[in-house]
Amino acid sequence: MSTTRIIVAVAIVVVIMLLISMVVRDERKRRTRDLRDTSGPEYDRTLKQRGDRGEAEAELKAPRERRQSVNICELDPVRRAQYERSWQDIQSRFVDDPGTSVINAQRLVRQVMAERGYPTDIVSTEIENPSVDHGEVVTNYRITTRISDAHERDEAGTEELREAMIHYRSLFGRLLGETQLAREGERLDRSV
Repeated sequence: MSTTRIIVAVAIVVVIMLLISMVVRDERKRRTRDLRDTSGPEYDRTLKQRGDRGEAEAELKAPRERRQSVNICELDPVRRAQYERSWQDIQSRFVDDPGTSVINAQRLVRQVMAERGYPTDIVSTEIENPSVDHGEVVTNYRITTRISDAHERDEAGTEELREAMIHYRSLFGRLLGETQLAREGERLDRSV
């Protein structure tokens, strides 16, 4: 084999390896962008907590992989309407008893999650599983959990309880799907 053919063969191999490297890099960037887009603020929180992009992305991918083995179903219209009425009842009682309203909102959110098929047996799963379908509200759910815990210790004021209701409302509306309650999202800000 001549020197020219060897150089050409090596150059072709190098070019092919560079192309493969570029495709792999672009695919990794696309997956990161998709994960960031679907995870919302959870992506940055997890990255900051882990300090390593690979570890953070692996942590965020795990619930998505588990989610594929879980059958999440839509609520039938009758159940959806019942849940909406329950929410309206809880919300209407907030002014008179904010603490109980927050506790009842938490229970209702968990009940809807369970009926839709989300595992709710442990807190971390409760937080992770909605993140797959509702990444933008997981931070809100973390806040509500923190406020609910503070309320149980008598450390949460009315404004914090109001904030928890707003965040529960956000997750509740998304779990219920596109309904009149979900479309009225910002109204809660004014009514609670």
